[in-house]
Formats: sequence, structure tokens, C-alpha cells
Amino acid sequence: MDDQQTRARQFRALHLPGEPLILVNAWDALSARIVAAAGARAVATTSAGVAWSRGAPDGDALARDTAVDVIRRVADAVPVPVTADIESGYGDSPAEVAETIAAVLAAGAVGVNVEDSRHDGGGPLRPVDEQVGRLAAVRAAADRAGIPLYVNARVDTYLRGAGGVPETVARAEAYLAAGADGIFVPGTVEPETVAALAAAIPAPLNVLAGPGAPPIGELARLGVARVSIGPAVAEAAYAVAQRAATEVLGAGTYGALDGGLDFDALNELMRS
Repeated sequence: MDDQQTRARQFRALHLPGEPLILVNAWDALSARIVAAAGARAVATTSAGVAWSRGAPDGDALARDTAVDVIRRVADAVPVPVTADIESGYGDSPAEVAETIAAVLAAGAVGVNVEDSRHDGGGPLRPVDEQVGRLAAVRAAADRAGIPLYVNARVDTYLRGAGGVPETVARAEAYLAAGADGIFVPGTVEPETVAALAAAIPAPLNVLAGPGAPPIGELARLGVARVSIGPAVAEAAYAVAQRAATEVLGAGTYGALDGGLDFDALNELMRS
């Protein structure tokens, strides 16, 4: 537990506005080791990549035990702190979300993302008071375990078209009061909006970046404390699989396979 507490404190200290923590999200042990070997200071999982690789769609469809097994394998694979994307908590009630947190901590993670979207047909976002109760359960479960878990509360107002800066800030403030440590706002990288969010939210701001987003340096100047790539790397990897399959089964050639990582190098990475 002491090592996990150390990693948790290290991870917490990496969230600095203007000097963002960069998270290239992984979905299995090998992708996590590749990211760590590239110099990452921490590794994050992507719930979408994890779900796809385990035979499920993203959106609270994956079984908790399956997700936790992947988190454990990732945490065991790398020497840096690991934060886990746990969708909306893999549970219908705050008590079930607390059970998820206990399992995620036992798996070795020191951070979690918890989103306020709902996927049960009840609307695009959970009511604020409902999400506050779920986040309070997350905080209480971490406190019981004695681990200073970094709770990154995801606010999906922009992702779901459910509000702008005022609505996002209001949700952020409620989530922080419930025990969140940082706020994740995917769905916008427009510089003026990002700057307004960074200035108004009294906690480290996380944004989702990728093709078309401002460079990391510009996001840093806007006051961002954490930049996630989300499922983009997994999407790119599966695009290679699609191109290769189409080419080999169609033209019978292999050009899409050029530039692949060396077999022995990958094997050695998993031995180390």
C-alpha cells in the first residue's frame, strides 16, 4: 500500500495548470508499456479501447470484473502511476460505484475518471444531485482504503450538447464539493472556451485532444493542467487493421503492414 500511496501522491502532483500532464491512453498491457517506454509520466486507460478489445461497445456495457482485470494488467505492466477510465462507475447506485472503486484500488490504480453521462435511455446527463452522490461515494471508498485517489470528474455538457461555460462550471463546482480533485471537459478544444473554463473552474482542467486540436503547447498557455488523447490511439491502431485486411483480402498485397513495430522488440518489451 505504501508504494501505491507514493504513486498516488506523485500522480496528484503532476496536475499543474500551464504544465499539463499528457496522457496517451492505453487499452492493454502492451500499449501501456509502449506509452511508458516513450517517456510518459503516467498511463491512463481508455474505456472505449478497453471495451472494444474485450468484445463490448463503450458506454457502460462492459462488466466491471472485466474492466478491472484490464486495469490490473496495465498497473502491473508499468512503473508509473495508472489512472483508470471507469465510464460512469460500473454500477447503478452509489454503493455499487463504491464497490468499483474498491476493486480499482485493489488493482493498483491511483486515479479514476467518472463521467456524468448516462447510457440507460434516461437522458444525456445525470441530474447534478445524482452525480454528486456517486462522486461522494467514490471519495468515501478511497478514504476507507487509505489511498489519496485522484478523482477526475468528467463533465459531458459539451460532448452531449447540454450546455456551455456556465452550465459546465456549475456542474464542476458541485462535483468538486462532493470530493472530486479535477474536472475533465471533453468535447471542446476551442481556445476561447478552454481559457474560460480554465479560469472559472477552481481545479485542474483536463481536455480531450487529438487531430484538429491545438498543440499541447497552446493548451498549456490556455491554463490546461491535463491533456488526454482518449480512444484516438486505439482508433488509429484499428484503422491499420482495417486497411491491412481490406488490402490483403482485396488486392492481395501488404503495403498497409509497412512500418509495423518489430516482433522481437515487442516481445522483449513484454519480457522486461
